[in-house]
Amino acid sequence: MSDVSIRFYNPEDAEPLFEAALESVAEVGRWLTWCHPALTVEDVRSWIDVQIANWEAGTEYEFAVVDGGGVFLGGCGVNRIDNENRFGNLGYWVRSSRTGGGVAVAAARQVARWAFANTELERLEIVCAVGNTRSSRVAEKLGAHREGVLRSRFFLRGRFHDAVLYSILKAEHGKG
Repeated sequence: MSDVSIRFYNPEDAEPLFEAALESVAEVGRWLTWCHPALTVEDVRSWIDVQIANWEAGTEYEFAVVDGGGVFLGGCGVNRIDNENRFGNLGYWVRSSRTGGGVAVAAARQVARWAFANTELERLEIVCAVGNTRSSRVAEKLGAHREGVLRSRFFLRGRFHDAVLYSILKAEHGKG
């Protein structure tokens, strides 16, 4: 999808991110605990402030995903970075009104390319709850390697969930 781009978050993203999250509570909130009906604009503003500090510290790299007209579509980034072992978690979400159109795949591909070009990371992991078929499809379309199922990996909504682990290696990125 050519009209999808990524950029670092800025304070002006608070309202569009908030609106996209509230639109997506039913779908995204099933898998990501931060997306819930009680989310406030102030919560989002605080999160963006933390992302600015994390970026500067090199501990997390979160990007806003926008279309060609600048409309906020979702988020994608690298977090849970382990610098010693040179890997991080690649995560993504797309607002409900724009799912199914290749937005997540396009954004995740751009973030992976950015991470391999601008950090020392050699491996990106995608960890999605079993049952989160949309997230698994994104990983597969990216060409990520399915490594297996991690038992009781996530604690979501009061219970443990198994997760599927996918990986993308810098040496293989862009091949196939």
